[in-house]
Amino acid sequence: MTGMTRDQQRAELHRTIWGIAETVRNGIDAWDFKQYVLGMLFYRYISEDFAHYIDSDEIKAGDDGFSYAALRDEDFDLDDEDRDDLIKEKGCFIYPSQLFCNVWAFAKKAEKDGTLAESNLNTILHNTLDAIEHSSVGFAAEEDFQGLFDDFDTSSKRLGGTVGERNKRLLKLMDGIGNMDLGHFGDNRVDAFGDAYEFLMRMYASNAGKSGGEYFTPPEVSRLLMLIALDGRSRVNKVYDPTCGSGGILLQAAKILGNDGVTEGYFGQEKNLTTYNLARINMMLHGINYEKFDIAYGDTLTNPSERHWDEEPFQVIAANPPYSTSWEGDSSAKLADDVRFKVAGMLAPKSKADLAFVMHSLAWLANDGVAAMLTFPGALYRSNKGELAIRKYLVDNDFVDAVIQLPKNIFFGTSITTCILVMRRTKRGQGVLFVDASKYFVPGSPQNSLSEENIQEIVRVYRERVDVDHVAKVVTNEELKDTKYRMSVSAWVEPEDTREKVDIKALNAEIAGIVARETKLRARVDAIVAELEADDE
Repeated sequence: MTGMTRDQQRAELHRTIWGIAETVRNGIDAWDFKQYVLGMLFYRYISEDFAHYIDSDEIKAGDDGFSYAALRDEDFDLDDEDRDDLIKEKGCFIYPSQLFCNVWAFAKKAEKDGTLAESNLNTILHNTLDAIEHSSVGFAAEEDFQGLFDDFDTSSKRLGGTVGERNKRLLKLMDGIGNMDLGHFGDNRVDAFGDAYEFLMRMYASNAGKSGGEYFTPPEVSRLLMLIALDGRSRVNKVYDPTCGSGGILLQAAKILGNDGVTEGYFGQEKNLTTYNLARINMMLHGINYEKFDIAYGDTLTNPSERHWDEEPFQVIAANPPYSTSWEGDSSAKLADDVRFKVAGMLAPKSKADLAFVMHSLAWLANDGVAAMLTFPGALYRSNKGELAIRKYLVDNDFVDAVIQLPKNIFFGTSITTCILVMRRTKRGQGVLFVDASKYFVPGSPQNSLSEENIQEIVRVYRERVDVDHVAKVVTNEELKDTKYRMSVSAWVEPEDTREKVDIKALNAEIAGIVARETKLRARVDAIVAELEADDE
């Protein structure tokens, strides 16, 4: 890749990565196969990370030629205390024989010797990944590593009908991941591995349509959400996403502030098991060590993490909850009496939990915090009693800071438009700012996107909080009350009339001229016809 710019190198790497992913799956649905590609990428990452950590220490101690990967397991002189210290630092322990490079070398040799089919590569990989997970048991990292590779089923028939076929597919996968040019680990491990992972997730989500869009928010939308929620701060304590998907929104805080800019960590919850595993992997691939994040498994509405109850309130909340999903609502006595929801007087409808996520986030928002949440527009104007009662509660208590209408067709698998609902417990000013940002996008196929210029323009309009014709309007709470708390942007921001303006007087004069000319022409034609008829006689 010499002679290429950084962007060209990145684009070439992306083409290579996707080509590998497509070749390896060989007929298996890409969305179903993603955990194998992403899981193997993570296995390579933690192997190189662990080996690099040990190598660096030994080289600093004076052993310039030291290579952890070159050792036999029994040759690494380590007592129990030192081993425990390694686990406390890295979250797990990996023996030299368990490193990606050494398992890969074993498989390549078996292929060369013609013994791959009976080599038990699938069993070796299963036992290796299981041992890595198990090494964290009893340590602070246990919850962060437990079940990480549950979806990496090396005995699945999706990999092949026989052990030999599975081993062949697994080696092909190891070849693909191992041959990715991610540079020297010590130089750019976070950039390269994290970027590769994010690119793969985007491609999988794009190809999966609606099912992919449920768990992956386009990075530029995640960036916009996080910029609004960070509120211009360069340092915050905690960042929280109640429906974190694969973790992309949380990671935007690290990209914007740097990992040191989030002092007490990243918190999230996800109810889809596969996506929950991917979120934890994603955090570590982006260089966020296990002790700096807490991703919980479960339904945030019905079973919010007990650990998160101890951590709230949160200074920064950003989220993309599922749209109009079903939940138990008031059919559950527990939820009806839940302090998060009952303050509004009514719960969100059972068939539309949109505002339940809003109420949960508000309940866990710090007094100086900001919550920026993607919301289905219907929840902001529908007339059912539950949603009306919640909107009334939000507006009357002055919690709604802004509603921002986003462009259409910027999400995977759907062309619907969505809004960002911004909430604060301590408002910047009276009323609610409504912003029509529907024109700020870059056209594309199959979906539109937000450029950095688009993002900065939307953030600027939001922060300035002044009326702008056809773009922004501050509406008082009393005005909202008079319209039954209708909070759709179109109800308050008048769209610009882009139709061509017509001067009616000038148009009428032009038409009169055309009629006069037509009358003259017809008279001339009639005269010519009459003259011709006279000649014939």
